Amino acid sequence: MELREMAYFLAASQTLHFTRAAALCGVTQPTLTRGIQKLEKELGAPLFVREGGTTHLTALGRMVQPRIEDIVARSRSVRKQASLHLRLQGSDLRLGVMCSLGPARFGALLGRFRTAQPGIDISLTDATPDRLSELLLQGDLDAALMVQPEAFHERLKPEPLYAERYLVACAPSHPFAGRRSIAMRDMDGQAYLYRMNCEHRDILRDHLQAAGARLVSACRSEREDWIQCLVAAGMGVCFLPEFSAVQAGLVLRPVEDAPVARQVCLVTVAGRRWPAPLARFVEATRRTRFTNGHSCDQPNTRCASV
Repeated sequence: MELREMAYFLAASQTLHFTRAAALCGVTQPTLTRGIQKLEKELGAPLFVREGGTTHLTALGRMVQPRIEDIVARSRSVRKQASLHLRLQGSDLRLGVMCSLGPARFGALLGRFRTAQPGIDISLTDATPDRLSELLLQGDLDAALMVQPEAFHERLKPEPLYAERYLVACAPSHPFAGRRSIAMRDMDGQAYLYRMNCEHRDILRDHLQAAGARLVSACRSEREDWIQCLVAAGMGVCFLPEFSAVQAGLVLRPVEDAPVARQVCLVTVAGRRWPAPLARFVEATRRTRFTNGHSCDQPNTRCASV
Protein backbone atom coordinates (compact mmCIF):
# COMPACT_ATOMS: atom_id res chain seq x y z
CA MET A 1 0.00 0.00 0.00
CA GLU A 2 1.22 3.46 -0.86
CA LEU A 3 0.63 6.54 1.27
CA ARG A 4 -0.85 8.36 -1.70
CA GLU A 5 -3.54 5.71 -2.12
CA MET A 6 -4.29 5.74 1.60
CA ALA A 7 -4.69 9.54 1.44
CA TYR A 8 -7.17 9.11 -1.43
CA PHE A 9 -9.13 6.62 0.67
CA LEU A 10 -9.26 8.94 3.69
CA ALA A 11 -10.43 11.88 1.60
CA ALA A 12 -13.19 9.76 0.05
CA SER A 13 -14.23 8.30 3.43
CA GLN A 14 -14.55 11.82 4.86
CA THR A 15 -16.49 13.34 1.96
CA LEU A 16 -18.27 10.20 0.68
CA HIS A 17 -17.97 11.89 -2.69
CA PHE A 18 -15.22 10.93 -5.13
CA THR A 19 -15.21 14.21 -7.06
CA ARG A 20 -14.91 16.35 -3.93
CA ALA A 21 -12.30 13.93 -2.54
CA ALA A 22 -10.25 14.28 -5.73
CA ALA A 23 -10.39 18.07 -5.41
CA LEU A 24 -9.14 17.84 -1.81
CA CYS A 25 -6.23 15.67 -2.95
CA GLY A 26 -5.43 17.88 -5.95
CA VAL A 27 -5.93 15.10 -8.51
CA THR A 28 -8.52 14.21 -11.09
CA GLN A 29 -11.47 12.03 -10.13
CA PRO A 30 -10.32 9.13 -12.37
CA THR A 31 -6.86 9.23 -10.74
CA LEU A 32 -8.40 9.03 -7.27
CA THR A 33 -10.71 6.21 -8.34
CA ARG A 34 -7.81 4.17 -9.76
CA GLY A 35 -5.82 4.68 -6.56
CA ILE A 36 -8.70 3.45 -4.38
CA GLN A 37 -9.31 0.49 -6.71
CA LYS A 38 -5.64 -0.46 -6.39
CA LEU A 39 -5.94 -0.30 -2.60
CA GLU A 40 -9.07 -2.45 -2.69
CA LYS A 41 -7.26 -5.00 -4.85
CA GLU A 42 -4.40 -5.23 -2.33
CA LEU A 43 -6.85 -5.64 0.57
CA GLY A 44 -8.93 -8.18 -1.32
CA ALA A 45 -12.38 -6.54 -1.00
CA PRO A 46 -14.24 -3.29 -1.76
CA LEU A 47 -13.90 -0.34 0.61
CA PHE A 48 -16.84 1.64 -0.76
CA VAL A 49 -20.29 0.88 -2.06
CA ARG A 50 -21.61 3.30 -4.69
CA GLU A 51 -25.36 3.10 -5.09
CA GLY A 52 -26.91 5.60 -7.40
CA GLY A 53 -25.91 9.03 -6.19
CA THR A 54 -24.71 7.90 -2.77
CA THR A 55 -21.44 6.42 -1.53
CA HIS A 56 -20.76 4.75 1.80
CA LEU A 57 -18.08 2.63 3.42
CA THR A 58 -18.25 -1.14 3.50
CA ALA A 59 -17.63 -3.06 6.71
CA LEU A 60 -14.00 -3.52 5.63
CA GLY A 61 -13.75 0.21 4.90
CA ARG A 62 -15.02 1.08 8.38
CA MET A 63 -12.59 -1.37 9.96
CA VAL A 64 -9.46 -0.12 8.20
CA GLN A 65 -10.30 3.59 8.32
CA PRO A 66 -8.86 4.32 11.82
CA ARG A 67 -5.79 2.23 11.11
CA ILE A 68 -5.08 4.02 7.85
CA GLU A 69 -5.67 7.36 9.56
CA ASP A 70 -3.02 6.41 12.11
CA ILE A 71 -0.52 5.37 9.41
CA VAL A 72 -1.00 8.60 7.46
CA ALA A 73 -0.76 10.73 10.63
CA ARG A 74 2.46 9.01 11.66
CA SER A 75 3.90 9.51 8.19
CA ARG A 76 3.09 13.21 8.27
CA SER A 77 4.66 13.49 11.72
CA VAL A 78 7.86 11.83 10.50
CA ARG A 79 8.05 14.15 7.49
CA LYS A 80 7.47 17.18 9.71
CA GLN A 81 10.19 16.11 12.15
CA ALA A 82 12.58 15.46 9.27
CA SER A 83 11.87 18.90 7.85
CA LEU A 84 12.45 20.55 11.23
CA HIS A 85 15.67 18.58 11.67
CA LEU A 86 17.01 19.72 8.31
CA ARG A 87 16.22 23.30 9.33
CA LEU A 88 17.99 22.64 12.68
CA GLN A 89 14.74 22.94 14.62
CA GLY A 90 14.09 20.21 17.16
CA SER A 91 17.41 18.49 16.42
CA ASP A 92 19.95 17.44 19.01
CA LEU A 93 23.70 17.49 19.59
CA ARG A 94 25.04 14.69 21.80
CA LEU A 95 28.32 15.91 23.22
CA GLY A 96 30.62 13.95 25.50
CA VAL A 97 32.75 15.82 28.04
CA MET A 98 35.67 14.27 29.89
CA CYS A 99 34.90 14.30 33.61
CA SER A 100 38.17 16.05 34.54
CA LEU A 101 37.65 18.83 32.00
CA GLY A 102 36.81 22.22 33.47
CA PRO A 103 33.78 24.07 32.06
CA ALA A 104 35.35 27.55 32.02
CA ARG A 105 36.76 27.25 28.51
CA PHE A 106 33.53 25.98 26.97
CA GLY A 107 30.77 27.83 28.81
CA ALA A 108 30.93 30.92 26.60
CA LEU A 109 31.30 28.81 23.43
CA LEU A 110 28.21 26.73 24.23
CA GLY A 111 26.29 29.85 25.18
CA ARG A 112 27.07 31.55 21.88
CA PHE A 113 26.29 28.36 19.98
CA ARG A 114 22.90 28.07 21.67
CA THR A 115 22.10 31.69 20.83
CA ALA A 116 23.04 31.18 17.19
CA GLN A 117 21.29 27.77 16.92
CA PRO A 118 18.31 27.89 19.34
CA GLY A 119 16.66 24.88 17.71
CA ILE A 120 19.48 22.51 18.64
CA ASP A 121 19.04 20.68 21.94
CA ILE A 122 22.47 20.08 23.51
CA SER A 123 23.00 17.10 25.80
CA LEU A 124 26.26 16.67 27.74
CA THR A 125 27.52 13.26 28.86
CA ASP A 126 30.23 13.26 31.54
CA ALA A 127 32.59 10.26 31.47
CA THR A 128 36.17 9.01 31.45
CA PRO A 129 38.20 8.97 28.20
CA ASP A 130 37.76 5.20 27.75
CA ARG A 131 34.00 5.45 28.21
CA LEU A 132 33.72 8.45 25.88
CA SER A 133 35.65 6.56 23.19
CA GLU A 134 33.29 3.63 23.59
CA LEU A 135 30.18 5.82 23.32
CA LEU A 136 31.57 7.55 20.23
CA LEU A 137 32.29 4.26 18.45
CA GLN A 138 28.84 2.91 19.38
CA GLY A 139 27.16 5.96 17.87
CA ASP A 140 25.75 7.15 21.20
CA LEU A 141 27.68 10.44 20.99
CA ASP A 142 28.23 12.82 18.07
CA ALA A 143 31.52 14.21 19.40
CA ALA A 144 33.52 14.47 22.62
CA LEU A 145 35.73 17.03 24.31
CA MET A 146 38.50 14.93 25.79
CA VAL A 147 42.12 14.09 26.42
CA GLN A 148 43.89 10.81 25.68
CA PRO A 149 47.41 10.38 27.10
CA GLU A 150 48.04 7.48 24.72
CA ALA A 151 47.12 7.23 21.06
CA PHE A 152 43.45 7.55 20.21
CA HIS A 153 41.57 4.58 18.78
CA GLU A 154 42.31 4.24 15.05
CA ARG A 155 38.67 5.05 14.18
CA LEU A 156 38.65 8.28 16.19
CA LYS A 157 39.68 11.62 14.74
CA PRO A 158 41.00 14.18 17.29
CA GLU A 159 41.11 17.88 16.47
CA PRO A 160 43.37 19.75 18.94
CA LEU A 161 41.80 22.75 20.66
CA TYR A 162 44.29 23.86 23.32
CA ALA A 163 46.94 22.63 25.73
CA GLU A 164 46.88 23.11 29.48
CA ARG A 165 49.55 22.58 32.10
CA TYR A 166 49.22 20.66 35.33
CA LEU A 167 49.65 23.02 38.28
CA VAL A 168 49.78 22.49 42.03
CA ALA A 169 46.53 23.60 43.71
CA CYS A 170 46.52 24.65 47.34
CA ALA A 171 44.60 26.78 49.84
CA PRO A 172 45.52 30.45 50.41
CA SER A 173 46.78 29.50 53.87
CA HIS A 174 49.18 26.85 52.55
CA PRO A 175 52.92 27.72 52.41
CA PHE A 176 52.90 27.01 48.64
CA ALA A 177 50.55 29.99 48.14
CA GLY A 178 53.39 32.39 48.97
CA ARG A 179 55.69 30.99 46.29
CA ARG A 180 55.86 31.70 42.54
CA SER A 181 56.48 28.06 41.58
CA ILE A 182 56.84 24.59 43.10
CA ALA A 183 59.49 21.92 42.49
CA MET A 184 58.57 18.25 42.47
CA ARG A 185 60.84 17.63 45.46
CA ASP A 186 58.73 20.16 47.42
CA MET A 187 55.81 17.72 47.20
CA ASP A 188 57.59 15.28 49.52
CA GLY A 189 55.49 14.67 52.63
CA GLN A 190 52.57 16.77 51.42
CA ALA A 191 49.03 15.70 52.29
CA TYR A 192 47.64 14.86 48.86
CA LEU A 193 44.08 14.70 47.53
CA TYR A 194 43.92 12.13 44.75
CA ARG A 195 41.79 12.90 41.68
CA MET A 196 40.84 9.34 40.72
CA ASN A 197 39.98 10.29 37.13
CA CYS A 198 43.25 12.11 36.46
CA GLU A 199 44.36 10.64 33.14
CA HIS A 200 48.01 11.72 33.72
CA ARG A 201 48.37 10.30 37.23
CA ASP A 202 50.98 7.72 36.15
CA ILE A 203 53.10 10.39 34.47
CA LEU A 204 52.89 12.65 37.52
CA ARG A 205 53.76 9.71 39.79
CA ASP A 206 56.87 8.98 37.73
CA HIS A 207 58.03 12.60 38.05
CA LEU A 208 57.48 12.49 41.80
CA GLN A 209 59.47 9.27 42.14
CA ALA A 210 62.30 10.69 40.04
CA ALA A 211 62.46 13.68 42.41
CA GLY A 212 62.39 11.43 45.49
CA ALA A 213 59.07 12.87 46.65
CA ARG A 214 56.50 10.77 48.48
CA LEU A 215 52.95 11.97 49.00
CA VAL A 216 50.79 11.35 52.04
CA SER A 217 47.30 10.31 50.96
CA ALA A 218 44.63 12.49 52.59
CA CYS A 219 41.62 11.57 50.44
CA ARG A 220 40.67 9.96 47.13
CA SER A 221 37.60 10.79 45.07
CA GLU A 222 36.20 10.57 41.55
CA ARG A 223 34.43 13.87 42.18
CA GLU A 224 36.50 16.79 40.87
CA ASP A 225 34.35 19.32 42.74
CA TRP A 226 34.88 17.52 46.07
CA ILE A 227 38.64 17.39 45.64
CA GLN A 228 38.81 21.09 44.80
CA CYS A 229 36.59 21.98 47.74
CA LEU A 230 38.79 20.00 50.13
CA VAL A 231 41.94 21.63 48.73
CA ALA A 232 40.42 25.08 49.24
CA ALA A 233 39.51 24.07 52.80
CA GLY A 234 43.18 23.34 53.53
CA MET A 235 42.98 19.55 53.72
CA GLY A 236 45.85 19.05 51.29
CA VAL A 237 47.17 19.80 47.80
CA CYS A 238 46.67 18.24 44.36
CA PHE A 239 47.83 18.47 40.78
CA LEU A 240 45.14 20.20 38.73
CA PRO A 241 44.86 21.16 35.04
CA GLU A 242 45.15 24.93 34.90
CA PHE A 243 41.73 25.59 33.38
CA SER A 244 39.81 23.05 35.47
CA ALA A 245 39.48 25.05 38.68
CA VAL A 246 35.85 25.86 39.54
CA GLN A 247 36.19 26.22 43.31
CA ALA A 248 36.67 29.74 44.68
CA GLY A 249 39.71 30.20 46.88
CA LEU A 250 42.10 27.86 45.08
CA VAL A 251 45.67 29.01 44.55
CA LEU A 252 47.47 27.53 41.52
CA ARG A 253 51.24 27.39 41.16
CA PRO A 254 53.31 26.02 38.22
CA VAL A 255 55.72 23.12 38.60
CA GLU A 256 59.14 24.43 37.68
CA ASP A 257 61.03 21.19 37.00
CA ALA A 258 58.37 18.87 35.50
CA PRO A 259 56.08 20.78 33.15
CA VAL A 260 53.41 18.16 32.45
CA ALA A 261 50.65 19.25 30.04
CA ARG A 262 47.69 17.71 28.25
CA GLN A 263 46.15 18.37 24.83
CA VAL A 264 42.37 18.88 24.84
CA CYS A 265 40.72 17.75 21.59
CA LEU A 266 37.35 17.70 19.89
CA VAL A 267 37.00 14.05 18.89
CA THR A 268 34.71 12.58 16.22
CA VAL A 269 34.54 9.23 14.44
CA ALA A 270 36.65 9.19 11.28
CA GLY A 271 34.63 8.62 8.09
CA ARG A 272 31.25 8.99 9.80
CA ARG A 273 28.97 11.53 8.17
CA TRP A 274 28.31 14.46 10.47
CA PRO A 275 24.68 15.35 11.21
CA ALA A 276 23.87 19.01 10.63
CA PRO A 277 24.01 20.02 14.35
CA LEU A 278 27.49 18.53 14.71
CA ALA A 279 28.70 20.24 11.53
CA ARG A 280 27.54 23.59 12.93
CA PHE A 281 29.22 22.91 16.28
CA VAL A 282 32.53 21.94 14.67
CA GLU A 283 32.35 25.10 12.59
CA ALA A 284 31.73 27.20 15.72
CA THR A 285 34.59 25.48 17.54
CA ARG A 286 37.01 26.14 14.68
CA ARG A 287 36.10 29.83 14.76
CA THR A 288 36.95 29.99 18.46
CA ARG A 289 40.33 31.04 19.84
CA PHE A 290 41.02 29.49 23.23
CA THR A 291 43.25 31.71 25.34
CA ASN A 292 43.75 32.80 28.96
CA GLY A 293 41.18 30.40 30.31
CA HIS A 294 38.33 31.64 28.08
CA SER A 295 37.03 31.03 24.58
CA CYS A 296 36.66 33.85 22.08
CA ASP A 297 35.25 34.13 18.60
CA GLN A 298 37.74 35.28 16.02
CA PRO A 299 38.61 37.83 14.90
CA ASN A 300 36.76 40.63 16.71
CA THR A 301 36.40 39.43 20.30
CA ARG A 302 39.09 39.88 22.91
CA CYS A 303 39.53 37.76 25.98
CA ALA A 304 40.25 39.16 29.41
CA SER A 305 43.28 37.78 31.20
CA VAL A 306 42.88 35.86 34.44
